[in-house]
Amino acid sequence: MQGWTAVLRRELAGYFVTPVAYVFIIIFLILSGVFTFEIGGFFEARQADLRSFFTFQPWLFMCLIPAIAMRLWAEERRSGTLELLSTLPITRLGAVVGKYLAAWIFTTLAIVLTFPLWITVNYLGHPDNGAILTGYVGSVLMAGSFLAIGACASAATRSQVVAFILAVVVCFGFLLAGLSPVLDFFQGWAPQGVVDTIASFSFLTRFDSIGKGVIDARDLIFFGSLIVTCLVLNAALLERGK
Repeated sequence: MQGWTAVLRRELAGYFVTPVAYVFIIIFLILSGVFTFEIGGFFEARQADLRSFFTFQPWLFMCLIPAIAMRLWAEERRSGTLELLSTLPITRLGAVVGKYLAAWIFTTLAIVLTFPLWITVNYLGHPDNGAILTGYVGSVLMAGSFLAIGACASAATRSQVVAFILAVVVCFGFLLAGLSPVLDFFQGWAPQGVVDTIASFSFLTRFDSIGKGVIDARDLIFFGSLIVTCLVLNAALLERGK
């Protein structure tokens, strides 16, 4: 993975050169607050926790994170800088890992900046801070998985719009896999083993258990394996395009 640190520094600095990064963070923070306190009915529940925040987060990620990932490789293809990158002393996998980690760090920063919500619930009551902490860990892992999927979509096309739509559709599929109507549809005719396999691919199922304060090694392995698989596929797509 030669050269990944140089790519990481370049990409991470590039996020804050233009106003796009700041606009994304502001939109993310505003929507997080709206979903938590208004749509999520935080005050009506009369319970000091961040369950409403974590409940809507997967759906928020599905719409916003592909917008970050869509430019990772599609813009390189469109502008022709992908060929220039190939001439530098950087391996293909190193470039993939560097770009991905820069996007993941930026997204993690946006998630961390929601800490005023955590402070608020502690001011209003006595929440389970352990569960909130694991919820944030799950958020970072889920965001990394969304980014990895979006990076693959970006590597498959020159169009950022197409990459965005493709990433949203795939991420939506990973969310749908855990919904009761989908599982009920398969339970009507598929073996239970197939239904359990479909449910195991659901981000909602994995994230819900982590959000309750339970960090299961199987959930960590799932997110880690998905990220690694997507990064390898990302490098393969770039190599094929070359």
